[in-house]
Amino acid sequence: MADRYLSFTGTAPGRFLTRRLGLPQPAPLVRDALEGGLLHLTAGRTALDLAPVLARTGLAADEDGRPAAVVLDATGVRDVDALAAVHTALHPVVRSVAASGRIVVLGAPLDPDDHHQAAAQQALEGFTRSLGKEIGRGRTVNLVRLTDAPAAESTLRFLLSAASAYVSGQVIEVAPAGAAVTAPDDWDRPLAGRTALVTGAARGIGAAVAGTLVEQGAHVVVLDVPQAEQEARGLAERLGGTPLALDITAADAGERIAAALPGGLDVLVHNAGVTRDRRLVNMAADRWSSVLDVNLASVLRTTDALLAAGAVNRGGRIVATASIAGLAGNAGQTNYGASKAGIVGLVRSLAPRALAGHGVTVNAVAPGFIETRMTAAVPLFIREAGRRMNSLAQGGLPVDVARTTAWLAHPASGAVNGQVVRVCGQSLLGA
Repeated sequence: MADRYLSFTGTAPGRFLTRRLGLPQPAPLVRDALEGGLLHLTAGRTALDLAPVLARTGLAADEDGRPAAVVLDATGVRDVDALAAVHTALHPVVRSVAASGRIVVLGAPLDPDDHHQAAAQQALEGFTRSLGKEIGRGRTVNLVRLTDAPAAESTLRFLLSAASAYVSGQVIEVAPAGAAVTAPDDWDRPLAGRTALVTGAARGIGAAVAGTLVEQGAHVVVLDVPQAEQEARGLAERLGGTPLALDITAADAGERIAAALPGGLDVLVHNAGVTRDRRLVNMAADRWSSVLDVNLASVLRTTDALLAAGAVNRGGRIVATASIAGLAGNAGQTNYGASKAGIVGLVRSLAPRALAGHGVTVNAVAPGFIETRMTAAVPLFIREAGRRMNSLAQGGLPVDVARTTAWLAHPASGAVNGQVVRVCGQSLLGA
């Protein structure tokens, strides 16, 4: 659905009125390619060799003082006094970052044996989230905690590209050296030769995820309920994929998926979900149970079954769909919020065990207000509030969720595990 307010603010009268009235002034987001160079800054001492990785992002060194992206290496910040170097580095350049530009701050894991270092590094989280909320003009700010630059290459490529247009205010932890990271032969088609299954893929976000994975080389299995078989079959035909009509809540859904894919899966995307909104006082038991069954129980059952059967190949990726409703709560959605918070618990608990036992990473995306047919049906004023109550002052697109999912599914993202990444434009709800 068209965002008429965003279009209006792009006109001269719109800019004048919104400035005078103190209304949000969203900037159109760049989703094709960033234009400009990369500025690499350092706060304090660092042991990271970032230059080779940054050189491979496709952004040349900034030469005109209008960088499309800034990377600040603050991994060496170990006490409060050293935080002054963060201010010193970014204060002169923040204003010059191009519209829809990127700022990525690099931090170190918190040291449990050094509370001064832990305090200073945790301070970077509050700094980046706050800067993200004030920087404006479609620019994003994120924090990556890492100890090894090559292990973070896929993450840096993603955050320093147009693919991360609706990801801001996030803290992403990249495991230290030794995590399974496989650099693809072709970074433009990293999923070539891999098989991906997307549940709830016939329409909306699921269809966008399927399409994006195909663009990156994957053969995609388009799974949806039998009632949506025609749509799923049509999408699979357009993508050169395989349709699979299946009720994901069936007790034997995992076994049936494994039987349909004798070569196994490399990417499993749990996208299927439903809403049955009512305030708790008015919510019948069937509205509660149906949402929990589709959104959470089916994910647990099928994941357990597929891992037990060895149907997710080593080096595989599982990406589940959470929601900011599960992180911040939402009136009228106690069932939905519970189911999506449960996905977060699943990811945090299963991720280390799935990696150790099966060589498979487990992560989640948590969409905010995404422009879909479902949000188009939301009453006008609630819809407008959902669009504006984030740092980018606009709704996201299904492709934003899809591209974030593709990054987590990337063969070089093996050091990203147990993460829940919000695709919400840094929603003002819940941080």
